[in-house]
Amino acid sequence: MQTEDGYDLTTGAGLIACPRCDTLHVERELEPGETARCVRCNTVLASPRAGAFTRIIALSFASLVLMVGAVFFPFLQISRMGFGNETSLFGVAMAFSEGALMPLTFALLGSIVGLPVLRSLLLLYTLTPLSRNRPPYRHAVGAFRLSEKLRPWSMAEIFVIGTAVALVKVAGLANISLGPAFWAFCGLILVNAASNVFTSATTIWDAIEDEGMATDGREMAGGRG
Repeated sequence: MQTEDGYDLTTGAGLIACPRCDTLHVERELEPGETARCVRCNTVLASPRAGAFTRIIALSFASLVLMVGAVFFPFLQISRMGFGNETSLFGVAMAFSEGALMPLTFALLGSIVGLPVLRSLLLLYTLTPLSRNRPPYRHAVGAFRLSEKLRPWSMAEIFVIGTAVALVKVAGLANISLGPAFWAFCGLILVNAASNVFTSATTIWDAIEDEGMATDGREMAGGRG
């Protein structure tokens, strides 16, 4: 049943639910720069920005580059009484790659490296055709849905904070020098924060739906011809 406001009570088309309190709102077209907020809890529902898709793509590429540096470049160096050693995040993970500690290697690389990289790749897969006003790729819906599920788990800042706390405790025992990988992780935090600012799930879902419907319309028109 469709109401006068243009939304369907049966399928939910034309409605948007607040991700925090589940309040339903009638979906409206927003101009770039406008923001739609929940009437109950004031959560941002949609905030389209001009050129947002291109910026998210650029930030996703930057995230991948920084992650490569964060994994393979020296993370820190510890020295004492003329003896020192430096290691990378990959080297730390591989230190647990033997015996019963093997699962710890996969857990470390998966949570710190795998999830952020996967989310960046999913965003690139979803947004690359949309940024060029082209039809979305075949599995764009599933890719973007998975990227949204991974968003709460892609938290490089938790790793950096935990490392900083550990280094404070070790600083009294040895001299510690932070390597480029540590600063790459710090840059990764800023890049991910900027990407989240530009990412409006409602806007992306609308773009996927609009481009998909436009493609279907062109195919039907071509079939009639």
